[in-house]
Amino acid sequence: MTKVWLITGANSGFGRAFTTAAVGEGDLVVATARRPETLKDLVEAHPGRVTALPLDVTDPAAVDASVAEAVARHGRIDVLVNNAGRGHVGAAEETTDAELRSLFEVHFFGPAALVRAVLPHMRERRRGAIVQLSSMGGQMSFPGMSAYSGTKFALEGFSEALATEVAPLGIKVLVVEPGAFRTNLMNGTTASTRIDDYAPTVGATRDALDAAARSGDEPGDPAKAAAAVVAALAAEHTPLRLPLGDDGVDAVLGHLDSVRDEIAVWETVARATRFDG
Repeated sequence: MTKVWLITGANSGFGRAFTTAAVGEGDLVVATARRPETLKDLVEAHPGRVTALPLDVTDPAAVDASVAEAVARHGRIDVLVNNAGRGHVGAAEETTDAELRSLFEVHFFGPAALVRAVLPHMRERRRGAIVQLSSMGGQMSFPGMSAYSGTKFALEGFSEALATEVAPLGIKVLVVEPGAFRTNLMNGTTASTRIDDYAPTVGATRDALDAAARSGDEPGDPAKAAAAVVAALAAEHTPLRLPLGDDGVDAVLGHLDSVRDEIAVWETVARATRFDG
């Protein structure tokens, strides 16, 4: 059956790859971006298959309007892909309240609003899928990534609860955790004003992100990532989390091992906090 996808941030990177993959499956895509003119080539390359809509995910009214427009055009939304995002680097102390809140609007409150907007339609039909673009930084974090990882941790916690709520209604939730992929994320990364004391820790992260933005030679292929997501959604048992790329898989598995090891060291102390008797 032909599916209808609603994809945010479809103009570049993973969003563009998801759009192309969905069309390749014979599906229809409502592709959204803050500047819909950046989607012109996708619409022209896939006439009748791709529709472009303007959407700033931080605008709740625009979120509702986009979902309503997609349903009006196609009668349903089968797959929501919350992909829109950007990077940010800065120590926790360096990051201002405005910077932190702005990032949460894009990575958490926007996706949450879209989920709420599509769910009534999916519940009515007792089917659907929600794809949440997280990151390997949604499982662990690094110096300078407190704000970015904070938003992704929040999205993952939200999505884990969501998955258990909607599974009995025939709706799947898939959290995607990519490593370094060749997208425009690094070029759109914002940075907090530096505090010199954090140069030994956060400085290395800043340098790495700058180098990645300049080189554009990240190992991950967005087209292969999109194919992996399509395969996961088609599986009888879709995973809740799907890390992508050698670095993503290794980082997540290594982090889980380190958490288990640390808990084991302190397990006796942790368990001894119950009331006596």
